[in-house]
Amino acid sequence: MGNLKKSIEKALNNQINEEAYASHFYLAMAYWCDSQALNGCKRFFERQSEEERQHMLKFYEYVSESNGTPITPTLAKPPQDFKSINSLFEHVLKQEQKVTASINKIMALAYKESDFATVQFLHWFVEEQREEEALIQSILDRINIIGGGGQSLYYIDKEIDKINMAELAKDTAGEA
Repeated sequence: MGNLKKSIEKALNNQINEEAYASHFYLAMAYWCDSQALNGCKRFFERQSEEERQHMLKFYEYVSESNGTPITPTLAKPPQDFKSINSLFEHVLKQEQKVTASINKIMALAYKESDFATVQFLHWFVEEQREEEALIQSILDRINIIGGGGQSLYYIDKEIDKINMAELAKDTAGEA
């Protein structure tokens, strides 16, 4: 691979920060769920946290392989408390939309700079973000259908655990 242009390298390093923050964001959510006895949701967010960490590492590797210098980010503290499970997933959707916008911005820059290796690298992330936003929106839709209250939280937690198990199975099948 060739050398990255400085503008692309900077944008990719910013994305490393976005992915690292997302990983910590989901970890904070996992333990908020733990404090609410929502074990299915906790497992979902632990898996999400690890997935974001893996995304961050893909960016590290790409920058390094492209003769750039990946920069380890300093992270802002993610939120620690949420009003409700609905509020929590609304935060998640906003976070995923932010990451999508960031990746789209890098993609546009890569096209502008005629950096087609980076364009190719980013294609996977573009699809991944589409899937993530759709998944979170479907969870929000289910939460809205189920409604609020203690008994509803039990069903929400079970639904999210089912979703998590399906995503885990999909991830495992993709590794095989």
